Amino acid sequence: MAKRGGAIHVATTNRVYKGKLYQSVLLRRSYRQGKSVKHETLGNLSHLPKGIIDIIRRSFRDEAFVAAGDGFEILRSRCHGHVVAALGTLRRLGLENVISPRRDRKGDLVVAMIVARILEPRSKLATAQALRPETLHHTLGEILAVSSASEDELYEAMDWLIDRQPKIEDALAKKHLAEGALVLYDVTSTYFEGRHCPLARLGHSREGKKDKLQIVFGLLCNQQGCPVAVEVFDGNTGDPKTVAPQLKKIRERFGLKSIILVGDRGMITEARIREDLRSVEDMEWISALRGPAIQKLIEQGAIQLSLFDEKDLVEITSEAYPNERLVVCKNPFLADERARKREELLRATEKQLSKILAATTRSKRPLRGKDKIALRVGKVLGRFKVGKHFKLHLSETEFRYERDPERIAKEARLDGLYVIRTSVPAEKLSAEDTVRAYKRLSRIERAFRSFKTVDLKVRPIYHHLAERVKAHVFLCMLAYYVEWHMRRALAPLLFDDHDPPQPTGSPVKPAERSAAALSKALNKTLEEGTPVQSFQSLLADLATLTKNTVRTMQNPDTTFELLAQPTDLQRRALQQLKLSTIL
Repeated sequence: MAKRGGAIHVATTNRVYKGKLYQSVLLRRSYRQGKSVKHETLGNLSHLPKGIIDIIRRSFRDEAFVAAGDGFEILRSRCHGHVVAALGTLRRLGLENVISPRRDRKGDLVVAMIVARILEPRSKLATAQALRPETLHHTLGEILAVSSASEDELYEAMDWLIDRQPKIEDALAKKHLAEGALVLYDVTSTYFEGRHCPLARLGHSREGKKDKLQIVFGLLCNQQGCPVAVEVFDGNTGDPKTVAPQLKKIRERFGLKSIILVGDRGMITEARIREDLRSVEDMEWISALRGPAIQKLIEQGAIQLSLFDEKDLVEITSEAYPNERLVVCKNPFLADERARKREELLRATEKQLSKILAATTRSKRPLRGKDKIALRVGKVLGRFKVGKHFKLHLSETEFRYERDPERIAKEARLDGLYVIRTSVPAEKLSAEDTVRAYKRLSRIERAFRSFKTVDLKVRPIYHHLAERVKAHVFLCMLAYYVEWHMRRALAPLLFDDHDPPQPTGSPVKPAERSAAALSKALNKTLEEGTPVQSFQSLLADLATLTKNTVRTMQNPDTTFELLAQPTDLQRRALQQLKLSTIL
């Protein structure tokens, strides 16, 4: 009987021969012969790639296939992965609900500004432009539905945010601080562009911008370095004067009655201890002594330098510091570095002073006049800051200088020597743990580097209204809060030490890094051989995980969104951030 009709399809057959499984992919035609269904093999497809076999199988199901370039057109690609990382972390931390519990537009705009500062710090005008649909190069605006935001709306959101700052800081303090905990506090300054902000004042510039107006801001962190609060002060405010407002904030707003405040020697001064800290019940502190105070203890015999021949840490007491413990530390590495630096500065100063000396003794147009000579000498001494180590002789017609060996030797005795002072009793915090607690201030210094130079770029500041300046700094703090958590989660992929060893031995010695961190620094690769990332390079890599708007050539009016497939690095980064889904 003749074969009639039939349907062509792809069939997979399995057979076992001598314990081994053999699989074949066959092109077959099925047809009916009488009451029976027969199968005719037209060809063996087993040698073809799986992708081709799949296309053949689907084509027999009436699916149409065209070349990608002929069938689809990508209308637009937006950077998406870094938005997922930053915004997803912010939401996972619950910060979005803290900022705006009821989720309104101003809250969304604040969230957008926080994330935008992590992705690419810009002015508020540039941030608004980056969110707009016509200039949108990432998906932040569309995810938060703020693509239509104007610069004025961002400013209004900043005004709204500064009113909510106390509530947000209270929530962060409740989450990250506890009774009896260490609280790190430090201040920095940054320069201001313009002349019309009431906060901007001429003051001590930590960036060497002496001709620029400054603002000062202080940062409160927990002992791990996680930021919880920031406050902006006038640019001419001295560091010690910022302490009292922080104590009031900690006790009255945060409701913490017993903490240990850790601050540097330039901030927790004798006056602040006497007037502010000792007057507050259950308020303990850790700070350090300045050089002149250490020198005085040596002269009084309270510090015996011979004690450091065999040890690098000694705890002492002094009548000059009643009810306090003094932990004296000697760091030989720091001593060598200070000696080297002092010698370099002395030589650099002598080189410039020798030029002034030559100018006073030259035959043609010699430098004359005591005031003129002193002016040039003052510039040199002000530049290198070691004028106290020289003996100077000036007159109307001559100039001489020489090193002061007694002053140099006196200062050299302090090389590598520092003294931690604290009111915390020994049964609560050992001498070693006291030193470790003070050295945690480096975590705030790391935050300030991120604020000002590395990532968030708080400077320069262009806002003229005081409340806008405060809101700008607070936005940067919230951005650092998110970044701080991102860095901890991503540490295995970064140069950061993701598995620091538990502190053992003397705390005076430089902190030890784990074997994994040393390997990353040396080889610039992870254990599996992939390159180690910086935080910024990893964000840039995540940005290449794009969201694409695609349309079909057959129906140009129909578009759909298609995400790029994440690379292994991108997938691992999102897993480290505990972001299982793409926003």
